[in-house]
Amino acid sequence: MTANCRSKNTADRLIALALGLTMCGAFAARSVSAQTTAISTAAAAAAKPAATADIPGAVTPPPGYVIGVDDKLGIVYWKDKDMSAEVIVRPDGRISLPLLNEVNAAGLTPLQLHDALVTESRRYVEDANITVVVLQINSRRVFITGEVAKPGPYQLGGPTTVLQLIAMAGGLREYANGKNIIVMRTENSKPVSLVFNYQDVIARKNLKQNVELKPGDTVVVP
Repeated sequence: MTANCRSKNTADRLIALALGLTMCGAFAARSVSAQTTAISTAAAAAAKPAATADIPGAVTPPPGYVIGVDDKLGIVYWKDKDMSAEVIVRPDGRISLPLLNEVNAAGLTPLQLHDALVTESRRYVEDANITVVVLQINSRRVFITGEVAKPGPYQLGGPTTVLQLIAMAGGLREYANGKNIIVMRTENSKPVSLVFNYQDVIARKNLKQNVELKPGDTVVVP
């Protein structure tokens, strides 16, 4: 009987030891797996370029934005600072970059400029990792002149109508001819003029003439 008890106790201890070793092995495996995942995640994060929003000074362009003259851009070559630069789009629509020299930018979206730079960079950099960052939007301006309180250029921060621009400019002066306001713009390289009747619009008549302004428009208040 005593021998049987001892044998049973020994067997129980062996089973407990085996279970303990199995649990330790499983815990160690999970720990190693977690560490491997963490290392892989960190490595991937280090290799991946930061989002545009993470770059100091970056602004979010409005929908439909295309690069224009006087806009300030950041061209970031990841892991190649010598080719990175902050540039301003010149009046001829081009920007100057190290090695690439002259590159057309005006009229392109940031994504289109990115693709053009990747293509151009293949002559010097293999698998160039480039980010085009919009730092300042100076091209989306409209102008108002004539009989308003504060004539001059105004930045389009978002959708803006003729009536809103007049309000931004402090309203019409006392002797302004509000019935014959003209919106001057260029479409397909041709000048176009649109008539705006201030009195009709504020009386809620013919509201379609209160058009949304486009960059480069000039509102003339006689």
